[in-house]
Amino acid sequence: MPYIEILKQIMAERGLSQQGLADILGVNQTTVSQWLLGNKKPGYDSIASICDKFDVTPNELFGISDELAGMI
Repeated sequence: MPYIEILKQIMAERGLSQQGLADILGVNQTTVSQWLLGNKKPGYDSIASICDKFDVTPNELFGISDELAGMI
C-alpha cells in the first residue's frame, strides 16, 4: 500500500483533517495536501515525526513488509 493510502488511513482512524495532521506534525496544511496528492513526499524529519506520533515504523508507512525488508 503506498504511503499516501497509509497517511489517509492514519487520518481516518484518528478523525484528522489535513489541517489537524499538519498541526500535529508541525508542517503547513499545503504540505500535507501535496503529500496526499502525490506531488511531494515527506522529508526525513516529517517521516520521523509521523512514525513517532502515530506509532508506525518507516517500513509500515511506506508499505514495506517485514519479509521484503529482510531482503534489502
